[in-house]
Amino acid sequence: MQKSLRFTSWVLVGLLASGAIAACSNSGQQATQDTGNTAKPVTITLVSYAVTQSAYEKIIPKFAQKWEAETGQKVEFNQSYGGSGSQTRAVIDGLEADVVALALAMDTQKIEKAGLIDPGWEQEFPNESIVHKSVAAIVKRDENVQVSKWSDLASDQIQVITANPKTSGGARWNFLALWGAVTQAGGTAQEAETFVETVFKNVPLLPKDAREASDVFYKQGQGNVLINYENELILAQQKGEKQPYFVPTDYNISIDSPVAVVDKNVDKHGTRKAAEAFVAFLFTPEAQREFAQVGFRPVDPNVATEFTSLYPKIDKLFTVKDLGGWDAVQKQFFDDGATFDKILTQAGKS
Repeated sequence: MQKSLRFTSWVLVGLLASGAIAACSNSGQQATQDTGNTAKPVTITLVSYAVTQSAYEKIIPKFAQKWEAETGQKVEFNQSYGGSGSQTRAVIDGLEADVVALALAMDTQKIEKAGLIDPGWEQEFPNESIVHKSVAAIVKRDENVQVSKWSDLASDQIQVITANPKTSGGARWNFLALWGAVTQAGGTAQEAETFVETVFKNVPLLPKDAREASDVFYKQGQGNVLINYENELILAQQKGEKQPYFVPTDYNISIDSPVAVVDKNVDKHGTRKAAEAFVAFLFTPEAQREFAQVGFRPVDPNVATEFTSLYPKIDKLFTVKDLGGWDAVQKQFFDDGATFDKILTQAGKS
C-alpha cells in the first residue's frame, strides 16, 4: 500500500475523538476481510522500551475497546519490551513490529535506514511524532549525599553511576544532560568537556544499559549518585521505593520519545489502518493521561496542566536540536574516536 494512502495525523486524531473511524475504515480495506458486520480480528505487534510497559498495559485495552466499537473489528496486541537499543536491533534483525515506540529518535532512524520505515515518519503524527517526554534526574544514596545541582557531580566525594553512552540510549541522554548543563548556560565546548571528564573520573564502572546501571546502584550498592530518568523514579515511588532524588530545574534535557509505524511490516501484515489509528490514539487526552500517571511528561498541553504538581517546571529545557540534532550529536560525541572516547581516555577509563 502506498504511503499516500495513510491517514494524516490530525485527521486521525480528530476521527478518534469524534468516533468516526468506522467511516474511514470501510474504504480500501486491508488484508483483513469483513464477515457480515464483523471484520476478522487484526493483530498489532508493539515493540517498545521497558519502562513504557506500565502505560501501554492501560492504553491498549482502551484503544481496543474504541476500535471495536467504531469498526466492528477486534484488535489484539503482541507486546515486546526491553532496552531501546536491543529492541531496535531486534526489529532490524527480523522482529516484525507494526509499531515501534523507542527511547530516542536515533533508534527509530536506524530502523528507517534499514528500509523498514519510510522517510518522513516524524511528520506523520502530532508533535513530530514525540509521544511523551521525560527529563534527567539525580538519585542520592541517602540524604547525606551533598548534591543539589549538576556541578556538584564534579566533587571528588561523589561516585556517579551511569550506563555507557556507546551501548545505552538512556546513557546518551545522561551524557547530553551533563554537556548541555554547561553549554546551554553559556559555557564553551571546552568547559563542557572538562566538566564531563571530571564527572566520568567519578564513575567507578560503566554498565551496558540503564537497567544494569540501576542494578549496580540499588542491588550492588555501588556509587552514591545515580543519573536516571524522572519517569523511572516516579514509577518506582509509586511502587513503594523511597530513594531520595531531585530533578535539576535550572538546566535539563527534554528526553523525547517518538513512536512510528513500521511501513514494511504493516503493509506485509495488512495492519496499516489499525496501526495508524493506534498511534494516533496515543496522542489523545485519554492516552496522554495514562502516560502522565506513570511518570511520563505528556505532550498534550491541556493534560500537562492537570499534572503540574507531579512535574517540576524546568527553567531552561533544552532539546537534542539545541545540541545540533541526532546526526551531529552522534558524530560529535559517540562515534568511535569522538568526544566520549576522548573523555574516557583522559579520565583513565578506556
